[in-house]
Amino acid sequence: MGVSEPVAATSARDVPAVEVVDLVMRYGSTTAVDGLSLTVEPGTVTAILGPNGAGKTTTIETCEGFRSPHGGSVRVLGLDPVADGHLLRPRVGVMLQSGGAWSGARSYEMLRHIASLHAHPLDVDALIERLGMGSYGTTPYRRLSGGQQQRLSLAMAVVGRPELLFLDEPTAGLDPAARRSTWELIAELRSSGVTTVLTTHFMDEAEALSDQVHIVDAGRVIASGTPQSLASSGSKNTLRFTARPGLDVEDLMLALPHDTKVDEITPGAYVVAGAVDPQLLALLATWCAAQGVLTESLLVERQTLEDRFLELTGKALR
Repeated sequence: MGVSEPVAATSARDVPAVEVVDLVMRYGSTTAVDGLSLTVEPGTVTAILGPNGAGKTTTIETCEGFRSPHGGSVRVLGLDPVADGHLLRPRVGVMLQSGGAWSGARSYEMLRHIASLHAHPLDVDALIERLGMGSYGTTPYRRLSGGQQQRLSLAMAVVGRPELLFLDEPTAGLDPAARRSTWELIAELRSSGVTTVLTTHFMDEAEALSDQVHIVDAGRVIASGTPQSLASSGSKNTLRFTARPGLDVEDLMLALPHDTKVDEITPGAYVVAGAVDPQLLALLATWCAAQGVLTESLLVERQTLEDRFLELTGKALR
């Protein structure tokens, strides 16, 4: 189906799709968002990642206009999401992690109702086919599986041809085929100029889909960049090499920069953990030459986005 052709692009390309400046949000005496700032450029997929309780959901709900800031400012498509909500709603699609549909409504009925609220909606039948919803179109929402509810929520978010799309855990509960189909749809939307803000607990999803990633912890953005630049900015890469068994790893560590650790994990297989850079490789080669050691293989393993996330936050994403 041609999801890419029917979507309107953001008109003001020089205005950030989302701009959050020094946002503060509180729940009683608890500060959930503490001076958070981030920008989402038009036509991109931007992932906001953070451990549970980091403040990302509160931030997204403020951008969607469901909450008013206690401090700082939020602009969405150049507008105030609360004061200008009536102007933004036709231009923004929102996929909630759960809910958003009447429990007794059938999938077809719910999607057609949402489509009827928009001036130029997508073709509902084509969207149903695109997302593989045909087999449960007459099933009440409350009887749908979690994955089926997710697909309906995604369909309701995109059916109005939004300029900006907020997706909260869009592939939670989906089988691999449905997950891949959702990824393809998000990529099509980006190609057509739609801006997507994504929260996900799947790090591979953020790496595969995102142009930009913001990592949030304790109510603040602690790192931003492309998935590749964030992963490569970490300090802990791994070097693996093979040589004869029983090397003096304690002596080798003395020859390498401090905070470098060397282990013989199986006879003749060694792992060097630390800041793997050209200097470390040169020092390793010098030590091996002095000891008459021939390295039979050598592999540098770069850290992933998930490695960098754990390094920054000290917490798993879930």
